[in-house]
Amino acid sequence: MFILPADSRDFRFPPVELASPEGLLAIGGDLRSERLLEAYRHGIFPWYNRGQPILWWSPDPRAVLLPPKLKISRSLRKILRRGEYIVTLDTQFLSVMHACAQPRAQNLEGETWITPEMIEAYFHLHEQGYAHSVETWFDGTLVGGLYGVALGGIFFGESMFSHRSDASKVAFVHLVRQLEEWGYTHIDCQLPSAHLSSLGAEEIRRQDFLRMLDDTLALPNRLVVHGNLTRSLHLSNDQPSHDIKSTTGNSFHFGTARLQLPHWAHGGYFVYRPSAASRCGMVHSSNRQWFST
Repeated sequence: MFILPADSRDFRFPPVELASPEGLLAIGGDLRSERLLEAYRHGIFPWYNRGQPILWWSPDPRAVLLPPKLKISRSLRKILRRGEYIVTLDTQFLSVMHACAQPRAQNLEGETWITPEMIEAYFHLHEQGYAHSVETWFDGTLVGGLYGVALGGIFFGESMFSHRSDASKVAFVHLVRQLEEWGYTHIDCQLPSAHLSSLGAEEIRRQDFLRMLDDTLALPNRLVVHGNLTRSLHLSNDQPSHDIKSTTGNSFHFGTARLQLPHWAHGGYFVYRPSAASRCGMVHSSNRQWFST
């Protein structure tokens, strides 16, 4: 087992081939942005519970979703047609992470792997333009969402939450549509499961994942930092512009609701309603698995 020194300027990891059969590669280190980005670029991610040292994982096999192969259920397609949700990107990153960190009904002990230190670390990545959130709104209330890290042509999914039926699925549907339009080729879902397979995910060997990762990291980053990000997006075809009533400072109105944007948004925004054209579905996470029943 490899122990990483904390507060070191050496952010290198041991070769992932030296991980345990369960995928555990190293212990310790810290959650500085440089180390997190180095980890993602080599197919490694942190996963540990409160009170544990930082644990770094690179599982074999790996679960990967290819955007063209994502599937959508008939029931979710009906929800998308109704257009009852509004979806935004990068307007409430911290709120999404805090919601994802809440204990789930399936976890009777109430433990969460999204610790305060993790929230702080990923918010730093968000400020640098690497970590992103997708938010689902209903009647002006945040009811679902997800977050992850984007590098090159791959999006590393981390976690999601849902406070209303299918709200996180709707967020993911539109994230995948946008990622595919931008030329993203893969979504890393980390741990394989039967449910992931039903959504179109592929279980691939770690060495194949790493070769794919090299190719995707060579692609240009399409998700850019904050204020510019909103201007690079578009309203979906089924979202009439008059649904957005007005914008003032760092807030905007849709319908009778008023949403507050973070300080970096500079009055920019990205809003659209779900459309029937989406082709995939998703459920909220439990414990580490990004998708779970």
